[in-house]
Amino acid sequence: MDALDVPGTPGGPDAPGEAAGLDTARRLRAISGELSERFYERDDVVRTLLAALLAGRHSLVLGPPGTAKSELARELTGRVAGASYWEILLSKFTAPTRMFGPVDVAALARGEYRQVYDGRATTAHIAFIDEIFKCSTAALNETLGYLNERIYHPESGGEPIHCPLVGAITASNELPNGEDTAAIYDRLLVRIEVGYLEDPSNFAALVRSAVKRPEASTRTTVELTALQHAVAESVPAVQVPEAIVDAVCTLRAALRRKELIASDRRWRQAVGLLQASAYLDGRPAVGETDLSVLTHVLWDSPAQRPTVEREVLHLVNPDAKEALDLADTIEELETQLDSMAGQSREALSEWVIKKAHNKLAMAGKRLEKLREEAAVAGRSTATIDRVTGRQRAVRARVLTEALGMDASTVQAQL
Repeated sequence: MDALDVPGTPGGPDAPGEAAGLDTARRLRAISGELSERFYERDDVVRTLLAALLAGRHSLVLGPPGTAKSELARELTGRVAGASYWEILLSKFTAPTRMFGPVDVAALARGEYRQVYDGRATTAHIAFIDEIFKCSTAALNETLGYLNERIYHPESGGEPIHCPLVGAITASNELPNGEDTAAIYDRLLVRIEVGYLEDPSNFAALVRSAVKRPEASTRTTVELTALQHAVAESVPAVQVPEAIVDAVCTLRAALRRKELIASDRRWRQAVGLLQASAYLDGRPAVGETDLSVLTHVLWDSPAQRPTVEREVLHLVNPDAKEALDLADTIEELETQLDSMAGQSREALSEWVIKKAHNKLAMAGKRLEKLREEAAVAGRSTATIDRVTGRQRAVRARVLTEALGMDASTVQAQL
């Protein structure tokens, strides 16, 4: 059992009541909507990061440079009013004192050894740690203790300091490459992959936003005390029906058959994430749709993620499962397009007419129908939206590279 099973500050006599708890969930949903509008193709990312924070767990955003990992994390963590925020960019030379508190030079001149903790990890409620796997060997043990137990052992050897950390969002361009940083990786319950924008219309909107004066927009926040109460009281109170327990057991067995093994600790912590997902939607009990968040929990390498995603969606979301099957067709067409590089325009046009165009059109129509059905049924459309982005991206490539159409003309058709 973890040293900290329910992170956060327990609610006392003045803790928010049920109505206030519903308002907290409503505010968090509003924050999710605002960030999803600002960061294209990041709806599922934002929602999952919020669920991890509500569960009192840490998350990793993994992706190449230039995918707005840091900007998104800062914007999300900055929505917690009254919280002490700490951010750092790690390197292999980062000393523990830079993270947890530098030496008080004035006190040292008087012969006293003490550290200054204000503004450091030791006093933070919310943290953003960039390039987490570049953590130095010197800071490794203290970072592990900070993430796992919310404690820091002062360099003077005094009593451990209990840190008020609710949750940390971390980011990296790469996976850990050694046993030391692998230990940190294990402490990050949620692991989310992000990539460059797929949907051509979203990319066009991104380009326009670079030259367009930003408009004043609503900026919803949530109070730190309300978030702490949700983490400590409201989320753990969400019911977990036996049907969900059975589904989790079924999923574990299915993944083990594919030699995908997650630790018992990870499965246990994932239950809190399911409760957080239900709370975020304002529901008193975990439902089947909440299980989709496990696609960001049960893989170790990105190569395993598609398998985990398919097994999860097989249980909870038939629309998304079919969307993934369509994604295979789309990826196959793109591979064929890549293999035809250097061929004549006539050969490319023939391939488009006989094969690519109809398959992409059919996939697009079916994805549109699947999204409509999922939305009506109240199921997540995140996977369908992601596959739709791929369909539009591949279709744009086919039209521009194989048929030689102008990009602006293609954009108007998408």
